[in-house]
Amino acid sequence: MSVQNTIETKLQAGLNVLHMEIENESHMHSGPATDSHFKLTLVSDDFEGKRLVQRHQLIFGLLSDEMQNPIHALSMHLYTQAEWQARNGAIPSSPECMGGSKADH
Repeated sequence: MSVQNTIETKLQAGLNVLHMEIENESHMHSGPATDSHFKLTLVSDDFEGKRLVQRHQLIFGLLSDEMQNPIHALSMHLYTQAEWQARNGAIPSSPECMGGSKADH
């Protein structure tokens, strides 16, 4: 199973998912980053009453094994159904990778 499929499966099993988009953004990053950089947009009423950090903690908990390896970066855009509707389904754009690594400095 691909990393992207694993993410999707675990999140669907752990949350009441109303809408989910997972984009593999590994191609936007320098180096051998195959299946390691993802952007997640997820709408769930499970986020109701939770602050942003609590929503992120919920996702990190569900994906704890994958966050150790192979996921290097996970951009998260997490909304309740009302927040998603207020955005008209608009997903924020990802910034371009600036390249390099800590080893380059």
